Amino acid sequence: MAAWLAGILFVSPVLWMALTSFHSEANAATNPPSLTASLTLDSYREFFGLDGGASPWPSLINSTTASVVSTLLTLLLALPAAYALSIRPVKKWTDVLFFFLSTKMLPVVAGLLPVYLFAKNAGLLDNVWALVVLYTAMNLPIAVWMMQSFLSEVPIAVIEAAQIDGARLPTVLGRVVAPIALPGIAATALICFIFSWNELLFARVLTGVVAETAPVFLTGFITSQGLFLAKVCAASLVISLPVLAAGFAAQDKLVQGLSLGAVK
Repeated sequence: MAAWLAGILFVSPVLWMALTSFHSEANAATNPPSLTASLTLDSYREFFGLDGGASPWPSLINSTTASVVSTLLTLLLALPAAYALSIRPVKKWTDVLFFFLSTKMLPVVAGLLPVYLFAKNAGLLDNVWALVVLYTAMNLPIAVWMMQSFLSEVPIAVIEAAQIDGARLPTVLGRVVAPIALPGIAATALICFIFSWNELLFARVLTGVVAETAPVFLTGFITSQGLFLAKVCAASLVISLPVLAAGFAAQDKLVQGLSLGAVK
């Protein structure tokens, strides 16, 4: 009962946001709000630009490109790094892990100006590939930390058997280590995807019109004329759907990955 109550408590704001998105702006702005107000799809029509407004598809495509590509690059870089820190540990591997973690200690806003100046001088402002590189660098420390703990549970005997059969390092990583650690890799990929999809600060500063992401597009509904609550709720729900769908599709792998090594 306590778990059900906690679940209802956490999901109730999302359900309220979904209900508000189907209300008109006048009904959404009432205080106290009305549960029995008439339902309408006007907010979704305006979000998708069916009434002459801006289309969200370029922003959604930019977010998908930046999130998916950066997640794949992060996994490709984190897997051999985690292998070197767990299965074949380098000297002082704990210091290496601390160095990776220390890169996350700098406040994000403190690195905003240097990153902006670098992107400006390199001609990468309003470029989605600049976000790909940035998101890869931001997620890489977390990915290495997570995958190092997952790969440490891979039996060394299996890897040594593959090496005796003549398998080289790329084969060992791709055909031996990766299938065994697949739940952990899936959990890492999902977390990196969520972090990339939800990132707003750098996307807001480094992009303009061409590379605008979905969270930046969402902030456009908050104007000097006021807060269009129903439109914001509709946009928030649509933009959250890819993350919710990915989490639902990979929930079994996510649970296995997060609990990998917890039970001996």
